[in-house]
Amino acid sequence: MSVHDSRLGAATLKRLRLAHGLSLAATARALIDTAARLGQPLQASTASVQRSVARWESSSAPILPGERYQLLLAHLYARGSDGRTSLGAGSDFAELLDALGQLGESEQRRQELRTLLVRTTTSTGSGLLALLSPSTQHALSAALADPALLDEELLAAMRTAVSDVNRQVGSIPFVRLQLMLAPLVESCRQLLHADVPAPLLADLQAIAAQTYTLAGRAAFETRDDDASRALYAQATAAAGNTGLPWQRAVVHISHALVTLYSAPGLEQARLLADAAVRDAQAGQSPTVRARAHALQAEIAARSGAAKHAKAALDLAWYDITSDRDGDPAGQSFSPAHLHGFEGVTSLYTGDPAQAHDYFAHAAQALNTPRERVQQAIVTTDQALARIRLNDPQAAAQLLHECIDAAASTSGRVAAIRVRRARSGLRPWRRENWFAELDDHLIDSLGA
Repeated sequence: MSVHDSRLGAATLKRLRLAHGLSLAATARALIDTAARLGQPLQASTASVQRSVARWESSSAPILPGERYQLLLAHLYARGSDGRTSLGAGSDFAELLDALGQLGESEQRRQELRTLLVRTTTSTGSGLLALLSPSTQHALSAALADPALLDEELLAAMRTAVSDVNRQVGSIPFVRLQLMLAPLVESCRQLLHADVPAPLLADLQAIAAQTYTLAGRAAFETRDDDASRALYAQATAAAGNTGLPWQRAVVHISHALVTLYSAPGLEQARLLADAAVRDAQAGQSPTVRARAHALQAEIAARSGAAKHAKAALDLAWYDITSDRDGDPAGQSFSPAHLHGFEGVTSLYTGDPAQAHDYFAHAAQALNTPRERVQQAIVTTDQALARIRLNDPQAAAQLLHECIDAAASTSGRVAAIRVRRARSGLRPWRRENWFAELDDHLIDSLGA
């Protein structure tokens, strides 16, 4: 952080305060009132808080607000003069986060702060609209009324909004994600059936594919399989119209993963995984190719085809360790994720000790909020490996962690895998620790 950056941050804080029509004293009172409303009353006088506000905005030696004050400022500036919450690009809240970064706050802390506000917003029903700035909300409404008004700026805001929702996976329950996505899903549907400017159609198709895929995943997690299948069909069609095969491969991968748990047998999931591999091989993303081959390996291992599984894993490692500069899929799949697939392959092809080590390595590396669901799945599989290694009590200890994660995220796959692992512990059902696990399972997941 440079002196110049810190002064820019201080100037932004001052500009935000003045834009809300607040004096230093009024800001202090507003922060005290916000703290009381949140059930965290400040044990400080108005004069003391006012001096803190002045120090944050100092033109000579500004200081970074403490974490508690950052939260209060976030709530204060997330709400506009009309009383509506706005967290999207261009909002006062987004400018506050930028200012905190210029004053020296870490990216991780700012992301945590954003997640806290998103949780609060979705719990009160504001949903996706809070992730769009007021100007973007207006622009989207105008484009829905007159599709000729659709432009690149609005498409960029829509893409950012769905990415924002995607980043909340693991931080808030899937039912809220589903509600947040609903306005964007409907907007994409209407625009795709309208006469939008031709040069923008491919980008709109790509945004729709991403939106429908995430919505299909959320519908699956909330046990609405009919809606999930319909959304994946729409995602597949939209991705197919982008002219970028790797984007359709992404849809097939996600669809195959949920199909493993919503359709009998492995055949439907295998067909989707094979389609993903074909599209990925025709695309430009080594990351997506690695994901597709890893999924193919898991399905092969589950069906007992050990040689096929190993060959697919080798291809996945080749892709994941290749040069991925400029990869359009970015870092959406990593060696840590691949270790989880290696573990599943070993688990189903007869080496639980090796599987356990793979799972342990993957679970340790999958430590971001966005990876929490995957970490819970991997840890549940690690518990299965412990059962097969005849260490049931250690398996139960891991399953307690998985139950908590599955309950907090409402993750369906994690819950299914927990129950399957629990069934593997039935030979020890008379043990006290088994009864404790069952109680925890019933209290948290209802079964």
